[in-house]
Amino acid sequence: MLATTNTATTATTTSQRLRSGCASTSTVRGYPLSVPAPRARNAYIDFLRAFSLLVVVAWHWVFTIVIWKDDGPRATSPIGFTTGLWAATWLLQVMPLFFYVGGYSHLVAWEAASAKGERLARFVLRRLRALAVPALILLFIWVTLGVVLGNVFNAKWAGRAVLLVVSPLWFMGVYLMLVALLPVFLWLHRRFDSIVVVWLAGIALAVDIIRFRYDHEWVGMANMIVVWGLCHQLGFFYERLVGATRRSDWTLLWAGLFGLVGLVFSGLYPGSMVGVPGETSNMAPPTLCIVALVVFQAGVVETLRPALERRLERRRWQRVNETINRFSMPLFLFHTTGMALHRAASYALKGNRNEAREPTLWWWLSRPLAVIGPLLFTLPVIYLFGRKWVKPARTSTPEQPTPAPTAPSAV
Repeated sequence: MLATTNTATTATTTSQRLRSGCASTSTVRGYPLSVPAPRARNAYIDFLRAFSLLVVVAWHWVFTIVIWKDDGPRATSPIGFTTGLWAATWLLQVMPLFFYVGGYSHLVAWEAASAKGERLARFVLRRLRALAVPALILLFIWVTLGVVLGNVFNAKWAGRAVLLVVSPLWFMGVYLMLVALLPVFLWLHRRFDSIVVVWLAGIALAVDIIRFRYDHEWVGMANMIVVWGLCHQLGFFYERLVGATRRSDWTLLWAGLFGLVGLVFSGLYPGSMVGVPGETSNMAPPTLCIVALVVFQAGVVETLRPALERRLERRRWQRVNETINRFSMPLFLFHTTGMALHRAASYALKGNRNEAREPTLWWWLSRPLAVIGPLLFTLPVIYLFGRKWVKPARTSTPEQPTPAPTAPSAV
């Protein structure tokens, strides 16, 4: 009974802290709540970030089919050729989950920064600089290379090849936009709480109606802010979801799943959550399906959390989790560079650039091995150019004592 009371108290006070957007001025065990007590790093959030990153990288390395045309390479995937494979994208399209985790991470990072007296504007600028500088350097190098190849060597394919390599940076662009808008999102969260998520879902629906019903395709670009902003905003409620009942986790999962089924089988939206050539995309720009998808995925990760947290207590899982997160930035930035170098070497050895347009049985059987080549080319690139953005190894010595679990600042 006492454990139940403590859990309820923790969930309630955590919700109150998140609802207000700032801490109370009272104290708990000597910790002033106006300055949130230091919290241990959330291993499960790190795991979700690492999992999302690996899915993105593996998808690009394993499932990218490059088709060469007169003006250069174009990318497609097996989804357009394999019946029913689109259903797998409901779990493998992890961008909504990534933005959801990012929302929580930004909230926690801001709490830590504000506890040290940092102003919000400075915090936002610092985050923007940390994310934008490496992405812009990579973009500049590839654009310069494309210009040289196109003008000096008359390589007509260079423009599309460069576009293919740097295209994953769209994610960084959206992420930077959300960081820049963080003061707005925090104010909305403090002022209106959970109703902000409902408003954003309603706006996303209105945008889709105008886009599809009245054929104003350009309006859909508004959902780049609205839908991804909703995913990010939902992350502010992560601690409340952790404090909710198991039944609430399943409710979230089924609500998102039924929403996806209803939207897709209405015939208004494609089933795939990744772009398929020749079809309307649920991602570029995002549609209401992505709203249902992030609700579904939030339910999935909460349902799996207790079992995975037990796994993450094992030292081997901890080492893998920490290593992937340390190399997350350079791995994301350079994985397509490594893939491009591997393709170039493969084309040179074969003497042609032909690839199977449709996946064959041998193509499917070879997918587990398809990671090896791009990985071998990516690791040297990270070593030569990406070491600056590798996070330092964590130390096991705690910096400050952690308050009792019943304190409002506990996760």
